[in-house]
Amino acid sequence: MLFTLPRALSAPATAAILATALLATPAAAQTAKQDFKLVNRTGYELAQLFVSPSKSDAWGADVLGKATIPDGETTHITFNNAAPGCIWDLKVVYSDDDSSAVWRNIDLCKITTITIRYNRNTDTTTAKFD
Repeated sequence: MLFTLPRALSAPATAAILATALLATPAAAQTAKQDFKLVNRTGYELAQLFVSPSKSDAWGADVLGKATIPDGETTHITFNNAAPGCIWDLKVVYSDDDSSAVWRNIDLCKITTITIRYNRNTDTTTAKFD
């Protein structure tokens, strides 16, 4: 993948260092147009996060590594400046039951924040793109 994951709140230092060491380049220090914040407002911990170009048939590696996103926390997803294209897919996987939610064809060049919420009454996970 062409992005790194520095956590905004209580991130294990080893996960951030590992992600940066494996995925960053000197150009990654600048803000890429696809960078965004993911806000978890689901009421549950997120165990995995996948971000993949919409044209791809595979998700690739979990960008969180061993880290998680507890409810109420924000994670910054930072792309390498060489990351191609603006249209990406997003998948989150919950810690408690391995269920997942997927959003396709997100124009990451036009948004800066994705807020994810879960509605227990309708059993649906939604995302707001700002």
